[in-house]
Amino acid sequence: MATNRKFEHGNNLLLTCSDPATPTSGAPVLIGQIPGVALADEQADGLTSVQMDGVFALSVKGIDQVGNSAVAAGDLLYYVAADTPKISKKNTGVRFGYALEPVASAATTTIQVKVGY
Repeated sequence: MATNRKFEHGNNLLLTCSDPATPTSGAPVLIGQIPGVALADEQADGLTSVQMDGVFALSVKGIDQVGNSAVAAGDLLYYVAADTPKISKKNTGVRFGYALEPVASAATTTIQVKVGY
């Protein structure tokens, strides 16, 4: 067995998030280019418990880099730090995961999102 292994599974770790500045429980987050969801509010030491896989109910906007665009199940979703909500089809952001439910064009809907890729 490798003696340099730190964790058997690396999908739930305490990390410093790059966005948002102060993560809250249930919020989508980024650690550089790594997508995840905060499992708890950021701790006093600046670390956040982040899940980097799984399916979460997240707010998604029906837009892409050109404008309003419906989201279909299976569509690739991106995290755009400057947007509210942060998850959409705008490929100018960081790849986040996959839509498991639809969102109408221009609408904001909470849907199931498979985090990671």
